[in-house]
Amino acid sequence: MQLAYRLGIEPSTVHRILVDVHLNRLSHVDRATGEPVRRYEHDHPGAMLHVDVKKLGNIPDGGGWRYVGRQQGDRNRAATPDKPRNKWRDPLMGKAYVHTVIDDHSRVAYAEIHDDETALTATAVLVRAVEWFNQHGVTVERVLSDNGGAYRSHLWRDTCHELGIRHKRTRPYRPQTNGKIERFHRTLADGWAYARCYTSEAERRGDLDGWLHYYNHHRPHTACGNQPPLSRLANVPGQDAQPYSSGMH
Repeated sequence: MQLAYRLGIEPSTVHRILVDVHLNRLSHVDRATGEPVRRYEHDHPGAMLHVDVKKLGNIPDGGGWRYVGRQQGDRNRAATPDKPRNKWRDPLMGKAYVHTVIDDHSRVAYAEIHDDETALTATAVLVRAVEWFNQHGVTVERVLSDNGGAYRSHLWRDTCHELGIRHKRTRPYRPQTNGKIERFHRTLADGWAYARCYTSEAERRGDLDGWLHYYNHHRPHTACGNQPPLSRLANVPGQDAQPYSSGMH
């Protein structure tokens, strides 16, 4: 409507023009620059891995407030042993750091949960992720990260060099350039982190591997022609294993 008013033409005409140039949705436009979002996909597995960390509040014993309500959630948090009791100083009882790695071409995902996002932890995850992808027949060539401290460290730089991987970082204040992993994090949250009422943080963490197997082996992905991500890799072991069945997907 605002464009129609400024241009002095009918809203239907504006809509038709925007549809014709594929700019009829805000998701198609970079809000910072107004330029069209140029989506890309590397042409083979391993050409680019995306890495990032998803931070989650730890779940108290008995369940978190999302499922048991604020009042009971506060009581569960206060009663959970070995956790900070001052909700004003640490309302999340500490955090879980999900280190995620996504293959750009196939959308195949690797993830680990840790209690920090230090350079030491992040680089160790990268080494194990590269080994995991190698076991699935994928040779990793590049890795893309944001500008977090772990990814700017000498340890990360040296580890990438030792692995024979070229490291690239996103442009500052442009998280959309790592959009594939941001989209995966939303899927991760909906399908695993908040999919059901976990009665403890240990229970949720123990459910991650099963959900990742479901995501990689069985969950249809629109970018993969409604096939699971591992369908884009050849000769993958366990492709016909039973799907994950816990919670919502």
